[in-house]
Amino acid sequence: MPSIPHPVLVIGGSGVVGSQAAAMLRRLHPDLPVAIAGRDLARAQAVAGKLGVEALAADLSKPDLGLPGDARFSAVIVFVKDDWSHALAYAQRHGIPHLSVSSGAFEIGIEAAGFIHAPQAAPVVLASQWLAGAALFPTLDYARAFRSVDRIHVGVLLDEQDMGGQAAWADYERITAAGAATLTVKDGRFAWIVGEDAEARYRSVDGVELPAQAYGPLDVLSLATATGAKTIRFDLAFDVSASRRRGEPFSTESVIAIEGVLQSGEPGSRRYEVVHPQGQAPLTALGVALATERALGLSGGEALGPGLYFPDGIIDPAYYVARMKEFGAVFTEAGAHG
Repeated sequence: MPSIPHPVLVIGGSGVVGSQAAAMLRRLHPDLPVAIAGRDLARAQAVAGKLGVEALAADLSKPDLGLPGDARFSAVIVFVKDDWSHALAYAQRHGIPHLSVSSGAFEIGIEAAGFIHAPQAAPVVLASQWLAGAALFPTLDYARAFRSVDRIHVGVLLDEQDMGGQAAWADYERITAAGAATLTVKDGRFAWIVGEDAEARYRSVDGVELPAQAYGPLDVLSLATATGAKTIRFDLAFDVSASRRRGEPFSTESVIAIEGVLQSGEPGSRRYEVVHPQGQAPLTALGVALATERALGLSGGEALGPGLYFPDGIIDPAYYVARMKEFGAVFTEAGAHG
């Protein structure tokens, strides 16, 4: 395992999810140096002090991020929307991995363009899948039971009390409002849907049906490429989780339905449920930590060379799912026939 001499820069690391991601990195790799950065230095210092790591003031509106000229880092993780794309350019100038988690499917052209203009500069990891992969990787792992996949439907529930901080609210409002339509796959073709076509019903893990809406994370792109499924849809319910209806704290849920031809050659379908009793933040933090460790070569192979990556292209789904279980996610096969 390589020794990492410079800290991983976590921009937005004092937020709800960013702080947990920094803590997760330290838990997985206690010797990995980490730096918490944000506009509010006092807030960054408060989080960094608890973790025993460095704190810095950072400003995404500045090309140098407002960082000291002699500062050196091993990777840059961005937990807030970088409207200037300065963090990506900074990572490319220094030849270090860049990982982002805030883009909708309709927004990745900005990061892709940055990579295309400097393809040999640095690894660029687009990790804006739902909760940084918490629904994608179980779906890919379960899809291995199928010889061919015809249909994938992923429904997720984010509890109303579990949005997180201001950055998460901003991402949610931007992706749901700024995108005029939502990406799906219908009859083998990518399709953007609006209005009534985007409305849905989500059946929670306790059987309660809730209103939902088609949502456009990068999962649809990853699932289409990896499985070749002719129909793919991702729906989000922003409501009360089953655990809170029972009088317990909020949780987060993913319900995954797959139809196709099983490895036995018979047609079949499977339905799975994934629940984390502490909500979305631990899963997002874990996904970011797993992508970061892979980019740095701390797990799963050598450090990534320059390139444009989705996490599912660099992390084995079985490994990811095993880590999810290790850190508290509960997996249930809810129904099957075929």
